[in-house]
Amino acid sequence: MTLKSTSRSLIYQAEKAAQRIRFASLSAPQKGWPILLGISFPKSGTHLLDQILLGFSKVAPFSKRIHSFYAEYEGESGVKRAPEKALSWLDALRPGDIASAHLFAQPEAVTRVCSPKFVPYFIFRDPRDVVVSHVFYVTDMEARHVHHDYYQSLPDFDARLKVSILGRPDAGVEFPDIAARFAPYLGWLDHDEVLAIHFEDLINDRASALTHIIDHLLARAPLPSAWQLILDSLESSINPKRSPTFRSGKTGEWKKCFKEEHKKIFKDVAGDLLVKLGYEKNNEW
Repeated sequence: MTLKSTSRSLIYQAEKAAQRIRFASLSAPQKGWPILLGISFPKSGTHLLDQILLGFSKVAPFSKRIHSFYAEYEGESGVKRAPEKALSWLDALRPGDIASAHLFAQPEAVTRVCSPKFVPYFIFRDPRDVVVSHVFYVTDMEARHVHHDYYQSLPDFDARLKVSILGRPDAGVEFPDIAARFAPYLGWLDHDEVLAIHFEDLINDRASALTHIIDHLLARAPLPSAWQLILDSLESSINPKRSPTFRSGKTGEWKKCFKEEHKKIFKDVAGDLLVKLGYEKNNEW
């Protein structure tokens, strides 16, 4: 462990200790304070969910910062991590932590996450908006991304969007089409212990979405705070300007970007996914 990471760890532990002192009069739940885990599909509101979950630190002894972030692929190299890495990361989390992850629903991870130790959330977004956001992120916002140079080499946005939908089978690292990229996350939707959140609801019907988020925690860890105080704590924690990858925060942007060619190839590879996720009833869009 480096001096810098050691320092961060000490600061984090000190902050957690201060939180425990601050809420010392608050009775712990019967099974102890859980870990709040925000699982997200990439480009689907990861930082927004992080900020919301951190809002619980204002009313209970949860951490005031994200403990750590885990991704199934290394950011700069695009290399896929071994499944054991995710399990080790989950096992290292402690009560009161708030953590964030692009985490596959592999059986061993599901067993850990769907246990009393965790209160898990899974946020996802219309995959058509995901591929649009991915193009802007890789091309303009993250120069160290494994696909940045390739996207920059393409002639225009339309060509990049096509790659974002279809993937890069010749890339040398795993980057399949959008449906195959989403497939390892679908298992989270099969477990009642995991609250599924549509990114669009947090934008267009936030009060209702936050109500579900609060109820999901209260079912595991009742809090004596007034309902409105909890809601206000989550609301006040949302600040898009603090998100390093925030671009527009809008929904339905794909309608401005998709041409007929993009619609056709998307329907071919991921039309069924849109229906499964509830974004369309069929392929007539």
